[in-house]
Formats: sequence, C-alpha cells, structure tokens
Amino acid sequence: METFWIKALQLIMALSLLVVIHELGHFMWARVFKIRVEKFYIFFNPWFSLFKWKPKKSDTTYGIGWVPLGGYVKIAGMIDESMDKEQMAQPPQPWEFRTKPAWQRLLVMTGGVLNNFILAIIIYAGIAWYWGEKTIPYQNAYEGMDFTPAAQSLGFRNGDILLTADGRLIDSRERSALFKMLESERVEVLRNHRDTVTLVMPDNALTSMPENDPFMAYRVPVFVKQVMPGEPAAKAGLREGDRIIAVGDSLTPAYTELAPALMAYGGKTVPMTLLRGTDTINVPATPTANGKLGFGLMGPLEVFRCDTTQYGLLQSIPIGVNNGTEMLTTYVSSLKHVFTKEGAESIGGFGAIGNLFPPAWDWRTFWEMTAFLSIILAFMNIIPIPALDGGHVMFLLWEVVTRRKPSEKFLEYAQMTGMALLFALLLYANANDIYRFFIK
Repeated sequence: METFWIKALQLIMALSLLVVIHELGHFMWARVFKIRVEKFYIFFNPWFSLFKWKPKKSDTTYGIGWVPLGGYVKIAGMIDESMDKEQMAQPPQPWEFRTKPAWQRLLVMTGGVLNNFILAIIIYAGIAWYWGEKTIPYQNAYEGMDFTPAAQSLGFRNGDILLTADGRLIDSRERSALFKMLESERVEVLRNHRDTVTLVMPDNALTSMPENDPFMAYRVPVFVKQVMPGEPAAKAGLREGDRIIAVGDSLTPAYTELAPALMAYGGKTVPMTLLRGTDTINVPATPTANGKLGFGLMGPLEVFRCDTTQYGLLQSIPIGVNNGTEMLTTYVSSLKHVFTKEGAESIGGFGAIGNLFPPAWDWRTFWEMTAFLSIILAFMNIIPIPALDGGHVMFLLWEVVTRRKPSEKFLEYAQMTGMALLFALLLYANANDIYRFFIK
C-alpha cells in the first residue's frame, strides 16, 4: 500500500506541475494581447471548487478543482470546454479572444504546447547540470551491442563488444565516436566473450549507412525491475532483480532473444531459467498469447557500470535541447504501434502512468518521468482533434489560409464532438488499467 501512495504522490505532483505550466502558456499569451482570462484552474471544478481566489482589480479567478484530469484557463470570447454559450451570444468585445487577429489567437493556443516542450528541455538540462550525464563505456556492456543489417554488412555481429578503432579506444562519451569508428581503417571487437576480431572498414563505410540508421544499440540483459500485480510474471513468482537467462531451450542473454522466445511460447506454460543472486532457479511461466509476461525491465544505465560527466550550467543547455528533441522523436515514432491490436490493448490510463514512477522515492527518476510526461502532453495536445489545442490550431490555420473564419455554431459542434471522443478514450484507457489489474 505504501508503494501505491508513493507512486500516486509522484503522479499528482508531476501532473499538477505540467498542468500549471501548460495553462500558464495560454494565460501569458492571452495577457500579452490584452485578452481577458476569466479563470485559471488546476484540475476541473464541476459544481464546486476546493479552493478559489480572485485578487482585487483582477478579471481572473484562480482555483483548484476536485477532478484531477487536467486543468484549464477560461478565455473570454472563446469556444472551449466551458461551452459558455451565453457569453458567445453577446456582441463581441475588444478584450475577447474572438476579436483578435488569427496570428495572435494562434500564439495563445500554441502557448501551452510550447511551454511543455520548453519545460522538458529545462528539466533535462537541470538533470545534466545537477546529476551529470551518465554514459556506458562500450567495454562495460558485457553482452555487447545489437547491430542493424547495414552495420552487419560491414562485418559486425550481434553481441560484439567494441574495443578500438585504429588502435584508439572507442569512447562512448564522444558524440563523434560512431563517426570516427566508421572513418577508421580497422575496428577491433571482442566476439563470443573470448575472440578478438579485426574488421576492415571499407572507404565508403560512413557514406554507405542509410540516413537516420541507428547503427547499433546496447544489448541489455533481462533484469526484472518491477512485476505488475496479477500478470503472468507475478503468478510465476518473478522478483525484482531476477535475471532471465533462458526460456525453455532458448537462451536469452539479452532482450533481443527474450521477445521472440516468449512469442514462441505464447499461451503455453514454459520453464524459465533465472539468476537470483548467486542461485540459478527454474520457474514455470505462461506468457500471454502475444508473448507478454507483465514486468518492467531494468534499463542499460541500471544494469551496466556507468561513467558520469559533470556539466556547467551553460554546458547543460544543449544537453537539455538534445535530450528533449530525441525523446520527442522516439515517442512520436513509437505511436505507430498504437494502431496494432497489441498496441490498442497496451493503452493505459492513470494507473499505467502512475506505474511509470518508481516504487521508492528517487528525485532524478521523478524529474526524468516528469520531463517525459511533459513531452507526451505537448505532443498529444497538438494532435488536430477538436477540444484539444491542436483542434483549435487546425481551425485557425484554415482561417489563415482561406481567410474564412469557421462559424461559431460549427466550432461548438466540433468542440462537443472532440470532448465526447476524448472522454471515450479516457474511459477506454482507464478500463484497460482495471482489466489488467483485476481480470487479466
């Protein structure tokens, strides 16, 4: 129960911060253009508020609602979730949203998304400045690397441990390490944990690599970080810290081998071999039909011995920009899986988001997850669905291009449709959480 409250507290703190920063983006741009903001709320407040306050000589009421599903600013003269039809029926006023030029309204609507992305960059920069940046020396990755087909065409094999390029140690701390390796004449790798192999790089090694090809990734041994209650892993007796080294007759030195092995035994009971401390044990497990066990993996930084590089305040800024951009790109590319059957089943609500946080308090992990959620919030809000910021932006861009403003009645219907769609998605996501916890 203590674990639940630790995760819940982290989730509430993170969402509260993200909501404030997001809504502050709308609020600031509205005030810049002298648009009246009538309410600024953390969480929603149907029927009553937990707290509200209106300063003297201010048009804005600040408050905290009791439904923790987000937050809002009520901007005068705008069709939003408040659905204030009475106000919209009155003659337009110079301090209302609807009377401002399209480019000003566009900045007001994108302010929240921009704030969330900037917040993520600031957090990542702060992490680099305060804790430093951890890197894994290639030589410490004792299961080697996984290589793309393009890399394998140069002679690399999955499991190779990178050693030297033209006699010089290949250093993962250098951002140009891959470039230098592909520009070298000879690369030495350790293969099968015992044989030193020399690979001769062709002159066109660098230019022959496909654009945006990742080339390689760490082969991460399968250590259990977290077991989901009620899932096959919990029923099999897996514990935090266990390492899965075999599924049936298939050896699983890394996750690369684990995923297909579990898929092969989907829906069937299979003996799994684990390393638990110094002991080797066998447990029967029954993966789901799509090869899932229901446990969280330890990441590379938790498995391998790392080096830490400290940065000054100014040095940390490009680190924050790079990490924020890279995380956004990774998240967007991963969304293609949502449109598969397995992806739809994996969609989760507040329970799934809460489980992203660690069961014990750790400030670094808290800030890393908050930055990640800020990026998710930014991207999800810019999707062109009515009721989201992206829906408003879509209609504003239409107005800019066509010089024709959509009618207020059309915007009202679009807002209601978008809200219904979002509510249905919210119910589906949280129903998935309940199904996974109590039934699956």
